Amino acid sequence: MMVSALSYGNWITHGGQIEQDAATSCVRASLDAGITTFDTADIYALGAAEEVLGRALKGVRRDSIEIFTKVYWPTGPNPNNRGLSRKHIVESVNASLERLGTDHVDLIQAHRYDVETPLEETLRAFDDLVRQGKVHYVGVSEWTASQISDALRIAEEMGLDRIISNQPQYSLLWRVIEAEVIPVCEANGIGQIVWSPLAQGVLTGKYLPGQEAPSGSRAASEEWGSNIRRFMKDEMLQIVQRFAEVAREAGHTPAEVALAWVLRNPNVSSAIVGATRPEQIQANVKAVEIQLDDDLVAAIEAVLEPIATTDPKYTVCPPQRP
Repeated sequence: MMVSALSYGNWITHGGQIEQDAATSCVRASLDAGITTFDTADIYALGAAEEVLGRALKGVRRDSIEIFTKVYWPTGPNPNNRGLSRKHIVESVNASLERLGTDHVDLIQAHRYDVETPLEETLRAFDDLVRQGKVHYVGVSEWTASQISDALRIAEEMGLDRIISNQPQYSLLWRVIEAEVIPVCEANGIGQIVWSPLAQGVLTGKYLPGQEAPSGSRAASEEWGSNIRRFMKDEMLQIVQRFAEVAREAGHTPAEVALAWVLRNPNVSSAIVGATRPEQIQANVKAVEIQLDDDLVAAIEAVLEPIATTDPKYTVCPPQRP
């Protein structure tokens, strides 16, 4: 399956920061800019994000786009409303299809690894959904190299549909996947669909050390500010400002360079971007046309090296159930 270099994701925005009309405008701007891949999850705004995306895509020719969703996190109070059991996977996918207003999703992703469910059960449930035509492909999100290897081995042994993608966090500030995950994926034909390529907006350079976050920004949000807090230390923001200067001296915005750097990795199939305004989409797509030369890459990596997270032991959140 082919995907657009940039994907439109609605983790925080749809059903959260922006309303339906604004969301539809952003989706239409994405389509106009050549973005065909749309990423969501059953847990985003407890299903409301899928509903908003489904309405925004209504009337768009279905075979002209790729719709991705995910399953794992709790979607209700019952113990069976979570994880990667057959029961939750099947029920979650059926609910997602209804909310999205489609009879299939192009990619279903295991949103985290489930330590309580046998991997054989999870992979068999996904395989059944593929055979039923409700899902075209299977992927994972934030799985370790060993977990991905186990899934590939079991799928081979049992004759099941194999995973084709991984959705990890990846940016100039978060390079954890480079050491172990990418080598395993490259060897097995698995592409990365990365999230937070702008480090929650920090790599745009809009957050300044010693100053309050701009009004209306993610860092200023009571609800969403915690997701960006680890990047908001003054020492880190000072170094990011030096990166921004290097990017501007090269004739680009910091965001363009940050996205172009992520897309430069041959194992990255697509980078997920979000937006609350159409002009943000229009600005981000410029990164697709940028070819960073080796000297510029070396310069920006040298600037950011002191604060870039590269140790595989660090994860965004624990794989166990909350």
